[in-house]
Amino acid sequence: MPVNRFPIQLRFGDEDSNGHVNNVRYVQFLEEARVRLSLVPLPGSGSAGEEPETFRSVTREAGSTLVARQEIEYFMPLLYRPDPVWIEIWVSALGRSSFSYGFRLTDGDSGTVYAVAEAAMVMVERESGRPVPLTERQREILAGWSGGDVPFRRAAAGVAG
Repeated sequence: MPVNRFPIQLRFGDEDSNGHVNNVRYVQFLEEARVRLSLVPLPGSGSAGEEPETFRSVTREAGSTLVARQEIEYFMPLLYRPDPVWIEIWVSALGRSSFSYGFRLTDGDSGTVYAVAEAAMVMVERESGRPVPLTERQREILAGWSGGDVPFRRAAAGVAG
């Protein structure tokens, strides 16, 4: 399902007084995945000594991307350890001036899922902050990262979000 996976190195300071990674850190993990995905060189770019094109470079020309909403569903506590956890990221929805990223925080290959999340993003004009339509190039890039809905438990139970 996900198109991109990135390792996240935990720090001992990520733990809270309950002995597990604090919920605030999960929001930072989502941010880290979004930033890293935006910097992945796009296929077919960067030839003849040019800088490779990235979603960030394409977006910078068109405006800014802001987080409009985030939702995280926790499945089990994440404890500090020296081995990284993995965050998977994909595009879960694509609208006119907005899109959503889906996320899974996993234990690598063991199949353990600590959390799933979704972040709704909106493209805005820098000066006014008003939503602007995604460009055709942005839509093309985002469609290439499409990976389906986020597997929230409420969706599996047939409960409306």
